[in-house]
Amino acid sequence: MPLVLLLLMLFGALCSPGQAMSREEKQRLKNQVVEMFDHAYQNYMDHAYPADELMPLTCRGRVRGLEPSRGDIDDALGKFSLTLIDTLDTLVLLNKTTEFEDAVRRVLSDVRLDNDIVVSVFETNIRVLGGLLGGHSMAVMLKEGGQHMQWYQDELLHMAKDLGLRLLPAFNTSSGLPYPRVNLKHGVRGPETRTGTETDTCTACAGTIILEFAALSRFTGDPVFEAHARRALDFLWEKRQRNSNLVGTTINIHSGEWVRRGERADSGVGAGIDSYYEYLLKAYVLLGDDLFLERFNIHYASIMKYISQPPLLLDVHIHKPLLPARTWMDSLLAFFPGLQVLKGDIRPAIETHEMLYQVTKKHNFLPEAFTTDFRVHWAQHPLRPEFAESTYFLYKATGDPYYLEAGRTIMDNLNRFARVPCGFAAMKDVRTGSHEDRMDSFFLAEMFKYLFLLFAELDDIPFDVEDYVFTTEAHLLPLSLSMAPHSSPAPSNRTSDEELDDSNFDWTCPNTHLLFPDPAFPRILREPIRSAVDKSCPRPAPYREPGMGRPPLRAQDFMANNPEHLELLRRMGVSLIHLKDGRVQLVQHATQAVSAVAAEDGVRFMQEMMELSSQQQKEQLPPRAIQIVSHPFFGRVVLTAGPAQFGTDLSKSSTGVRGFVTVAEPYSGCSEIVNAEYIQGHIALLQRGQCMFAEKARHIQKAGAIGGIVVDDNEGSSSDTAPLFQMAGDGRSTDDITLPLLFLFHKEGNILLEALKEYREVEVLLSDKARDRAAIFKGKPLPGSLIEGSADVQEREEDCLTEATTPTSHEPIGQSQMSTVELDESAPEEVSPVDEDTSPAEEVSAPKEEVKPAEAEPAVAQPQEDRDSEKEEKPEEDTDSSSQSVDELLADWREDLEAFKQMEKDEL
Repeated sequence: MPLVLLLLMLFGALCSPGQAMSREEKQRLKNQVVEMFDHAYQNYMDHAYPADELMPLTCRGRVRGLEPSRGDIDDALGKFSLTLIDTLDTLVLLNKTTEFEDAVRRVLSDVRLDNDIVVSVFETNIRVLGGLLGGHSMAVMLKEGGQHMQWYQDELLHMAKDLGLRLLPAFNTSSGLPYPRVNLKHGVRGPETRTGTETDTCTACAGTIILEFAALSRFTGDPVFEAHARRALDFLWEKRQRNSNLVGTTINIHSGEWVRRGERADSGVGAGIDSYYEYLLKAYVLLGDDLFLERFNIHYASIMKYISQPPLLLDVHIHKPLLPARTWMDSLLAFFPGLQVLKGDIRPAIETHEMLYQVTKKHNFLPEAFTTDFRVHWAQHPLRPEFAESTYFLYKATGDPYYLEAGRTIMDNLNRFARVPCGFAAMKDVRTGSHEDRMDSFFLAEMFKYLFLLFAELDDIPFDVEDYVFTTEAHLLPLSLSMAPHSSPAPSNRTSDEELDDSNFDWTCPNTHLLFPDPAFPRILREPIRSAVDKSCPRPAPYREPGMGRPPLRAQDFMANNPEHLELLRRMGVSLIHLKDGRVQLVQHATQAVSAVAAEDGVRFMQEMMELSSQQQKEQLPPRAIQIVSHPFFGRVVLTAGPAQFGTDLSKSSTGVRGFVTVAEPYSGCSEIVNAEYIQGHIALLQRGQCMFAEKARHIQKAGAIGGIVVDDNEGSSSDTAPLFQMAGDGRSTDDITLPLLFLFHKEGNILLEALKEYREVEVLLSDKARDRAAIFKGKPLPGSLIEGSADVQEREEDCLTEATTPTSHEPIGQSQMSTVELDESAPEEVSPVDEDTSPAEEVSAPKEEVKPAEAEPAVAQPQEDRDSEKEEKPEEDTDSSSQSVDELLADWREDLEAFKQMEKDEL
């Protein structure tokens, strides 16, 4: 039978190269997974329940409406104890039957589903409905075993049906595609719903419904749920691009038109599309309907033809699939090697997984997005489980112990960099090690399932996982549902040219013994990829057309305060405009040049300036970390800081620079320091403005400081909402500056200032990334160990330089043959970024909020992202937090500080 044959490949462990891991070592790692789960789950129950999620840095629950809004990411929260429901079947898998029984009783007694709150249909379906169905499946299995859950009477299933009925109004559209959001109490119609006006949804949001809705129909005997999910899938299939057989990222739920971003609609396998493909194949596995397999295979052939460039998976233009749409990848595509294992296409799965593994080893975690040369593009990491998922499936398919070592790496990095006293905290920036006060429910639902299964022996698992299919949230649905009695759904929209074609079926999975006659074959595939990642981060030379002459003035030599340079610009028709915000705008009018040759030189100068800007963005330094190590913080508070292009390179220091903070007088640091006796041997705190960064550094260095921290004078600025930037020099040699200088936005700087007011003596560590507390307090008693028995942190290999991603805007000027470039007056070598294909007859102007009006140029803007497929390509702005007053921010900080004090007491 095709269903059985499809699954055989997953569970045949093979002989493989490499040193086999001993049973004892696997047992030790399995036990460590359970301990890590206990640490996360118990802290949620102790400090957050019945809230939806745990805030692990402040040891409290995240309740929607009581915390500053995070935008779309909060649509997963519905005041229904999300983490507890999402964790139900994990408890059973990890042999925590007593805890599972207690958790089910809590869900039945405490959770309400009729809240007047707007939630994401996608997130609620995969997390809450999937969690209830997974919990029901486990409860039935345990009850049939005769020892546990004997009181259970399908109560979780009744809750699941109630929730399903509350989601159904979202499907009331002419296309059958669901609205992206629904009010649990009022649906989508009427003013009281506060939703129903949206026109667009992501492909995965509409196409990741079938497993949960079909399971609900077959458990309850009510076909309405499966019918709606099938109708949505049918519509997506009808709207695929017929030439490429690809689907776009975002679709209009009324017209079915693919939503363009700029001039194109993109297609890939990452955020926005990912689980649509996953659910087509898994719907065939769970339901046995050949139609799903046919559609998946047609899509898969196009993915491998256009998107897959082993080991990379790059988005393409949906209408011109041979043209790449991006030079970066998002971390959600890490699920795809696991799906390829289920498909039976092992070779590209090995190759892509190896690329992801090497990126993980380079940055400790997969950044939310990274470039094709493996630089950080978006630096967050919300503890996503997709890489662990693919690691597990590849181990099941190959039996190669190499994947056990990959799992060990995942666990070690979680313990060393994400573990905090109240759980595990998401990484705000993988380069610095700074944390976010966030532990998403999917961390408990997925990460620990896959890690446990990776290291567990068959007799460690309380049931046969081969009898279940994993949803995208790793919830367990029984394969017996394919035989469950159910009413026939409405016929699919199959047209005459879509009859089943045997060429679209792989009825059997390949025998992996025949695929790998040489047991070293997987290793042979991995080695060149490992080498490619290790040798990444080149510094490309700026593009120049062959035969082009050099202008009299090179862009890299230009200084805005040099009179000779200004005269040369005038002769080339280039004028300088000083903007109010501190930037300088270069404008070129070819008609104002002294000659035609000079006008050509001016055009080349502007092009070179644009190329130089693009190159400088790619060569930006990654952010640095300021870690408060004195009482009562003890290294727990890490502030993300911007680096300087001069002074000590903290990335080359194994220890960083540690010292007490003293406010400089004058605070601007723009003249001789008058409190030099207090500054000497300390780290000086300065305010931005009034003079160059390099001048500030020279003054505090002369006063004997060992380092400096510059605080932004732009009130309300924060690394949460603004792109970090690096401080530039002053246009002349800065070799005389030998101390490190770091930059803090206003919000983070106020945290430091408030600490100084509260404790007077505040000691900090300036470094390239947050240090393990055991390493900071080496030789001293550790004040509250984050990780019991943790070893000292070994130095990781250097991170790659970060590619800047600041967007640009450009508008045609018309007939005036003019081009402009804006740059910072205080950093004349810096210019605003420009697309490579911008013609000289264009105005090139970076928006004010994207180019900072001071000595530095912006680095990567970090987005707040939603779970799985509801991602937007642009960074989100947290309007609530950005509008907070300084007093509110400081009040939040004081509240956090009290939590830290309490944690210290608890630990000591």
